[in-house]
Amino acid sequence: MPSGSILIADDDAAIRTVLNQALSRAGYEVRSCGNAATLWRWVSQGDGDLVITDVVMPDENAFDLIPRIKKLRPELPVIVMSAQNTFMTAVRASERGAYEYLPKPFDLKELTAIVGRALSNPKRSEAPAAKVEEGDLNIPLVGRSPAMQEIYRVLARLMQTDLTVMIAGESGTGKELVARALHDYGKRRTGPFVPINMAAIPRDLIEAELFGHEKGAFTGANTRNPGRFEQAEGGTLFLDEIGDMPMEAQTRLLRVLQQGEYTTVGGRTHIKTDVRIIAASNKDLRILIQQGLFREDLFFRLNVVPLRLPPLRERAEDVPDLARHFFSLVEREGLPHKQLDASAIERLKRYRWPGNVRELENLVRRLAALHPQDVIGAAIIDSELSQPAMAPGGEGGTEEDLEASVERHLNKYFSGFGDNLPPPGLYHRILREVETPLVSAALAATRGNQIKAAELLGVNRNTLRKKIRDLDIQVMRTMR
Repeated sequence: MPSGSILIADDDAAIRTVLNQALSRAGYEVRSCGNAATLWRWVSQGDGDLVITDVVMPDENAFDLIPRIKKLRPELPVIVMSAQNTFMTAVRASERGAYEYLPKPFDLKELTAIVGRALSNPKRSEAPAAKVEEGDLNIPLVGRSPAMQEIYRVLARLMQTDLTVMIAGESGTGKELVARALHDYGKRRTGPFVPINMAAIPRDLIEAELFGHEKGAFTGANTRNPGRFEQAEGGTLFLDEIGDMPMEAQTRLLRVLQQGEYTTVGGRTHIKTDVRIIAASNKDLRILIQQGLFREDLFFRLNVVPLRLPPLRERAEDVPDLARHFFSLVEREGLPHKQLDASAIERLKRYRWPGNVRELENLVRRLAALHPQDVIGAAIIDSELSQPAMAPGGEGGTEEDLEASVERHLNKYFSGFGDNLPPPGLYHRILREVETPLVSAALAATRGNQIKAAELLGVNRNTLRKKIRDLDIQVMRTMR
């Protein structure tokens, strides 16, 4: 039978009653109050083995009270409850030293289990983290859905660690925003955050981009250039679209993760590295492993803490908050103030959002820039969502022709270089990158039958075989 004395502080009498009953039935001694002053008096007297407190109380905010509690009794676990349910609430709870953060409403069984863990294995006292200022509320992680609450709780636990994180999620779900949040509010916040998109770097330049190169290492290497590992020293290296990394670069990355050092391309001196790795992919890496396209040992090195970002269709209740957030952003950029009526919000919540949060942000920008109405209704939403080109019989807004898709990809690719231009040879690189998925798709459609695939593509069978060999495409034969 569990034992221990629990102190509860919440100005809602109904919540205090529910918690008293649930924890008393579980065998704990419980005392509750409705203000911070009484809670502080009990803690000062040495009462209680654990504290459960709401954030907002009539006389003092719990985030101001918790540091005093931790200073007086550093081993006393504090569980924080809040109806605010934002990313920053979870982060503040963690940086103030809370044992756990629970968004309201919460499951009583989960609370009881957390209480049991806290009393049997309390966290050791840690040095306080750097304070998160109120001005940092611009972090664009928005949403109060249960799916996002769990994301916030995991992120809060990771803030004061250097654990490697693997973020999985569809394109447009905000993987880089989560990586930046882990950096900006974590222990490496004073160091650099360096992102690199594997899909945007030519395959033959990835190793030089990651590890740097010496002068004369290859044709065109006229000076020594530092790599992303060197640029991220002391901070965080974000490896986006890790599934597009070629196998030879995967091998070198694995060696760095195992040994903590690397050599530049063309160099011989081993360089020690001190970076936190966060990786992300919109592909299922386990499928790539089965296809022989991704190293299993590297996957396990990167997948220390897996984090799945839900697509927007799985958290439709967050759409209104996200839309208001984006309208506020574009208003600060100088676009007119807009708002959505109830019918427009319902239409947005029913939409499938194939482009996820990024698609919603782009829609908000169009609404603010192109429509004179101050209040946006469902008719305007319907007209905007039906704009993208679609194949006959397709659903509005869910399909895009190949030309538009390639143009959108190239615009994103060029923007990644800022004011600079991509390396020379772009024409042949693009053709080479298009060839691989085209040939792979033909082989998949014909179930590995090269005769039929050659006929489908309109090329000679020997030409197809040569491309399969040159492009290093894995041919997977399956039975009909």
